[in-house]
Amino acid sequence: QVQLVESGGGLVQAGGSLRLSCAASGRTFSGHHMGWFRQVPGKEREFVAAITWSGGVTYYVDSVKGRFTISRDNAKNTVYLQMNSLQPEDTAIYYCAARGSGSIYYTGAYNYWGQGTQVTVSS
Repeated sequence: QVQLVESGGGLVQAGGSLRLSCAASGRTFSGHHMGWFRQVPGKEREFVAAITWSGGVTYYVDSVKGRFTISRDNAKNTVYLQMNSLQPEDTAIYYCAARGSGSIYYTGAYNYWGQGTQVTVSS
């Protein structure tokens, strides 16, 4: 019902910036809170940021506050993650997800996931 495709990942030097996009298809996008998660091999998928369906409230993991900004454009069915001052520790596959129910901080709250986009930050 909802398909999500991430884009915008790549290789950047420490201190650089990237903007990730998550394009959604289907007619239920506007009813979902949206989240960004990231994962590195051997570790759990980690909450990064979330935004309410109307875009009025945002949430961030402490490690990215002040550096990352989540936003959405419902008219374009797109969610963004602007990432500034990137650090090697930010290297991961980044996933966008559409929430169903439950805590926005946990993967189990999300019903739909993209396939991810790789972000690599070199030192």
